Amino acid sequence: MSSSVGDYGTTTASDRLSVSTSAASAGSNDPTGGKIGAATDVGNVTVGQLVGEVMGDISTLIRKEIELAKAEIREEASKAGKGAGMLGGAALAGYFTLLFLSLTLTWTLDLWLPLPWAALIVTVLWGIGAAVLGLSGRNKLREVRPVPEQTVESVKEDVQWVKGNK
Repeated sequence: MSSSVGDYGTTTASDRLSVSTSAASAGSNDPTGGKIGAATDVGNVTVGQLVGEVMGDISTLIRKEIELAKAEIREEASKAGKGAGMLGGAALAGYFTLLFLSLTLTWTLDLWLPLPWAALIVTVLWGIGAAVLGLSGRNKLREVRPVPEQTVESVKEDVQWVKGNK
């Protein structure tokens, strides 16, 4: 793979900081082909230039990691918003359905039972419906992963790579 310094695309940590060997054959008088980190003789390159390049690469790497984390968090927040919206819609629809159903059922049960007993039966049914909706909503919210997993793995890989190259 021949990628220039700073070109991160979808590469591993070691690829992110790799240098181009084709830069040296660019045909200029500069032995590095315009790239300080090119795989050529670095005798003419100062330490300051090398440190500057490394700092630029680290800065770009950090920016890319932050962009990845933001994208993952946005995706998870979207999932949470959809789940919460469904819970809200289900609660409202359930409320009206149970309200009118409970009135109908209470009046129907009142034909055979005293009104307080009819109302108690309807109240128990309300509780069952609330429990079902609450458990369904809780299960949806458990699917949300607030930690940007790809970013965490990528940063761990970067740290391991840096530790291995000291």
